Amino acid sequence: MTDDRQIPVAIVGMAVLLPGAAGLDAYWQNLVNGTDAITDVPDGRWDADYYRPGSAAGPAVPDQVYCRRGGFVDALAEVEVTRYGIMPNSVSGTEPDQLIALDVAAAAIADAGGADRLPDRHRVGVVLGRGGYLTPGLVRLDQRVRTAGQLVRTLGELVPDLTPGQLARVREAFTDRLGPASPESAIGLVPNLAASRIANRLDLRGPAYTVDAACASSLVAVDQAVTELVAGRCDLMLAGGVHHCHDITLWSVFSQLRALSPSQRIRPFHRDADGILIGEGTGVVVLKRLADAERDGDRVYAVIRGTGVASDGRTAGLVNPDPGGQTYAVRQAWRAAGLDPTAPHSVGLLEAHGTATPAGDTAELTTLAQVFGPGGPGGRGAERAVLGSVKSMIGHTMPAAGVAGLVKAALALHHATLLPTLHCDDPHPALAATRFRTLDRARPWETVPGQPVRRAGVNAFGFGGINAHVVLEEAPGNRAAAVSRGAGVAGVIGARGTEAAAHRRAEVTEPERILLLAADTPERLTAVLAADDSAVLAAGLDPEGTHPRTGPVRLGIVDPTAKRLALARRAVGRGRAWQGRNDVWFRPAGLLSTGRLAFVFPGLEGEFTPRVDDIAAHFGLPAVTGPAPDAVRVGDVGRHGFGVVGVGRLLDSALRRMGVVPDAVAGHSVGEWTAMVAAGLYSGDQVDAFMAEFDPDAVTVPGLAFAAVGAPADRVLAALHEDWTDAGIVLSHDNAPNQSMICGPDRAVADFVRAFRADGVLCQVLPFRSGFHTPMLAPYLTPIREAAERFRLHRPAVPVWSGTTAAPFPAAETEVRELFVRHLLEPVRFRQLVEGLYAAGHRVFVQMGPGQLASLIGDTLGDRDHLAVAANSPHRSGLRGATAPHAR
Repeated sequence: MTDDRQIPVAIVGMAVLLPGAAGLDAYWQNLVNGTDAITDVPDGRWDADYYRPGSAAGPAVPDQVYCRRGGFVDALAEVEVTRYGIMPNSVSGTEPDQLIALDVAAAAIADAGGADRLPDRHRVGVVLGRGGYLTPGLVRLDQRVRTAGQLVRTLGELVPDLTPGQLARVREAFTDRLGPASPESAIGLVPNLAASRIANRLDLRGPAYTVDAACASSLVAVDQAVTELVAGRCDLMLAGGVHHCHDITLWSVFSQLRALSPSQRIRPFHRDADGILIGEGTGVVVLKRLADAERDGDRVYAVIRGTGVASDGRTAGLVNPDPGGQTYAVRQAWRAAGLDPTAPHSVGLLEAHGTATPAGDTAELTTLAQVFGPGGPGGRGAERAVLGSVKSMIGHTMPAAGVAGLVKAALALHHATLLPTLHCDDPHPALAATRFRTLDRARPWETVPGQPVRRAGVNAFGFGGINAHVVLEEAPGNRAAAVSRGAGVAGVIGARGTEAAAHRRAEVTEPERILLLAADTPERLTAVLAADDSAVLAAGLDPEGTHPRTGPVRLGIVDPTAKRLALARRAVGRGRAWQGRNDVWFRPAGLLSTGRLAFVFPGLEGEFTPRVDDIAAHFGLPAVTGPAPDAVRVGDVGRHGFGVVGVGRLLDSALRRMGVVPDAVAGHSVGEWTAMVAAGLYSGDQVDAFMAEFDPDAVTVPGLAFAAVGAPADRVLAALHEDWTDAGIVLSHDNAPNQSMICGPDRAVADFVRAFRADGVLCQVLPFRSGFHTPMLAPYLTPIREAAERFRLHRPAVPVWSGTTAAPFPAAETEVRELFVRHLLEPVRFRQLVEGLYAAGHRVFVQMGPGQLASLIGDTLGDRDHLAVAANSPHRSGLRGATAPHAR
């Protein structure tokens, strides 16, 4: 077994376009929230006259279908072709799936860190699963070549009096409706062009081809991509599947086979499941050998430990799935992974093929019982893993079905969350004989001593008996639960609220245990803590406890243990503030009785996963506006900036409604704009109008890179002055006593980072390419400057402090506008800003969004009496994060 073990392959990037999800973030939200994206067929897909409800009970008729519901992407499939060098006038003759696959592939590369992180282009390949179904361009060509001639001949036979000229006009009128014909559009109908166009437009020079293995196509493509990596022929592979065919002929085939659901509901593994609903979509994953990904510092969603592919062989018929072939493929993958599927806790999630056909579900459940062992008495029933099928949410996406399940499983591992399957309230009887169960809502994916590593399997079983399976494992270094112990997950809150607001709100079934005590003096609190642990816990955890719960001297302990209580006693005994280390907080005096409160708004952060939708719903505030969640990528400066501003404004409104009103506001980088709006210096309506009209791509400066440097600004400036005078690098941020940022040409920044790392300094190249806070932005500044000049200025309600001058904004309008421009071209002096606010008497700093500002403030102020707290965190619901400042 060891000799046959496959080397691990990392998934370092992913992108999708699937029903209800224009991108990866929206897909994740839908998965966690259990969103049903099934709808009626959109107008224009096929003529409504084909639909005959109830016809499933009678004989099959080719031009009648009894089902009209499925998964569609019509409103989401928008591709800006010019960014790939494709002229708009050539789009009409091009197969839509080729352009969509190109766009999704580019998004996957961006998610993996961008084109600049690609290896030698000759060692980058593309394998896509794609079927040979009728697609719009192919239908038009067949109608132009074949149907037009048949129409004219038949018409001439039925109406002999028609002249050749009249028949020619009929043919011309028919073909004119098909649009213009061109050699380019005909060439575009070759199936492999779906992969070749990606390689051509993105300049990838390794192998590029498509595979057709029916519904197993995309997992077979992944298997092929893994083989290229394992063999050493390529260093990075794009793999996935594409299916955008809702031609009536495809629906007719499945209708005649009686494979479509007569009830028009897709219910995988339900006792009364009666068939599929057709979906469409595209998914692409970026794969590298795990060792290479770790060497390059890539973010790893999950690790492919093994793949397996097998056919059913000679069976009773091509249309009936056979557990024998499925079983061989699954076992082959687990052998390649060097793992025993029958071992206890071997798997935590199995993303099934789950078509919801009676024969398909029965065969797959038989396969699971055979491969993983039986459930129930004598089996593995006590540790039942989760069985899922994303088809319950998006329909059966045919060649793209496998990659839709693979991305789902990888996200589940990455976020340590087990996901629901819809419409399985009355499970198939055979499910009880397996080690698996379904979930009706998302839950934390906990580990246990017998299962320290989260692991998943993904099935894709193709029509005609071709089967594929992939074994996934969580990334090394990511083996920790995504939620705190005791917290339940009912939803994930994303960066935008337009769609997610309709989903169920986040819910905590068992909140964290937090001990809270307060007293008038440190001595009184010391006396309270002198009791034994059980008495202290009884008072601090019980709202009706006998110990004082009001007073300026405060103690808080998250998940209080004997060790933390002992630490708290020492901290209180010393009488000095304790700022949260080991989850213990102690305040020897009320900060706000002697100090002021400042709201500090974050700028662009390397991790931007705000959770604010439940806040908007709770307070009746408008959801965060701006681009859709899937459009917000960390390296996409403009859209990321829109998200940062929107989240900060929402949190500002929510805290003010709770009575938390700042004495001053400030921001880091783009956050300074949020601060200006929050204070009323700019009106919110004007900012909304600007964000609606502004092209976010206008702030991307090509050829530049930022890097974070774990060293003081003085040291960085000295190095730039002495050794890097001609490199074009400048200091862009003085963030904290030991954190700075630089900006300059890509290669020069990479060389600078290597040099400082050689001296033992932690450094990291960042994905942002804006040139913000450097003179290099000046040639690109005109759109922002013109928009800002149109803004009307108002007297702010509280002082707005500038990160450029480390002082409050001036009063004169001309000076405000001048400072706005300076802020874009000069370094951010956040360290000096924090010092200035502290010198002016501010002691409490509330970080208005996710990110690391509170850490920068803590690093700057050190042991000086202060409190820095975040009002939003990706690790807990928005409401729980927002109430932290209120509970001070």
